[in-house]
Formats: sequence, structure tokens, C-alpha cells
Amino acid sequence: MTKFKRPSGRKLDEPRKIEAEAGVIKKADGSARFKIGDTEAYAAVYGPRDLHPKFLQNPKTGILRCNYSMMPFSGDGTRVRPGPSRRSKEISMVTEKALTQVLDLKDYPNAVVDVFIELPQTDAGSRCAGICAASIALADAGIKMKDMIPAVSIGKIKDFLVVDLDGDEEHLDDNEAADIPIAMIPSTEEITLLQMDGIISKKDLKDALKLVKPSLIKIAEVQRTALKKKYEVEGEK
Repeated sequence: MTKFKRPSGRKLDEPRKIEAEAGVIKKADGSARFKIGDTEAYAAVYGPRDLHPKFLQNPKTGILRCNYSMMPFSGDGTRVRPGPSRRSKEISMVTEKALTQVLDLKDYPNAVVDVFIELPQTDAGSRCAGICAASIALADAGIKMKDMIPAVSIGKIKDFLVVDLDGDEEHLDDNEAADIPIAMIPSTEEITLLQMDGIISKKDLKDALKLVKPSLIKIAEVQRTALKKKYEVEGEK
């Protein structure tokens, strides 16, 4: 069987280099930077604070509100139009749904926790990087969470499943490479995000879920390490 060599030289199940930091924005209640390959995301958390307008309030619990945004020249050189777009609204919505599964906001009735995600540079996997950064930032803000939420993509190129597609790989196969962003609760292996761009068989999807889990667990460890490092340094001070 012919072996597939990734343009980056990575193994099929190998994600790009990962970096993470907590507490990078001083005036935010919680913040984080998450970088995977050349895709970098910053997340800032504000709240819990009173939700306005009041008709949106829930007297039983607080709500999570996410805002995802790419900076104008964060991608391949094409200028991203400032302001909300259909894509940014969709990613904001799926980010909220992915993160809400681990949050406990019952102590904050009628309140909102706002998460702002900005990407200064991207090379595929931007929504996953944003979720990873937001998860760290929420924990940094002291919001009750039952676990972290790691996220990464997996795709299919030339009949091979590969973890964490980069920009070059997304454009292989005449731009028909399947791309599947996935987020997971590591402790229970529950999937909180599963989307797909492209076509893939049911069997390949099941195999993809198995192949991607070690990378998700690795990312969760990086997230926890970033938080521990911040608070260890603060403890020393």
C-alpha cells in the first residue's frame, strides 16, 4: 500500500506544535493564548455580569455568550471584512455549544459570561484553536467547569485519515479534502463539537474519532499545564 507523506512531514496522527498560556490579558477576568502550528487564538473572558437587555436573562442560571473574530489580514493575505459575518456567527454559536457542556453557571442567575476570541493569524483549524483558548480563559476566570474542552480537526486526504490539517493540506485533492473539527470532554470522551466539510464514509468517521482522541487528550494536558504554570508563578510571588 502506498504511504502518504504529509507536506509538513508529520505522522498521520501527529498534530502541529502546540503552545498555550493563561492570563495574557491583564484587564480581563480570564484570558488565554493558544497556538497550534501557525494558527493562533486569544480569548478574553468578562463576567459573570448582569445581562442586558433584561428579557434575555434566565432567573435559573447564567448564560455563555461567545464572539469569534478573525483579524483583517490573519489568513492567506486576503483581507477579512471587519464586523460579524455569517461564518463568524456560526463559529460563535458552535463554540458556545461546545463549551456550555462543561460549565456550571447556576450560581449566576440573570448573568452573562462573555468570551471574546480573536485570531491574529490563521492556517486552518481556527475554530478549534478558539475553543481551546476559550476553555483555558474560562478556567482562568474561575468559572466552574467539570473539565477542559480540547478541540482539533481530523480529515481525509488521498484515502488517508490525518490529524490536524494545516492550510496546505486543506487544499490538496483539488480542495476536496474532508475536514472534521472535533471537541471532546476528556474525562468522559463525550463529543461536544462534530462538524464536517467534505464527504467521508461512516466507517472512516468512526475510525477518525478513534484516531483523534489521543491528540485531544494531549491538548487537554497542555491546557491544564498552562493554568498550573500561571498559578504556580503567582503562588511564588
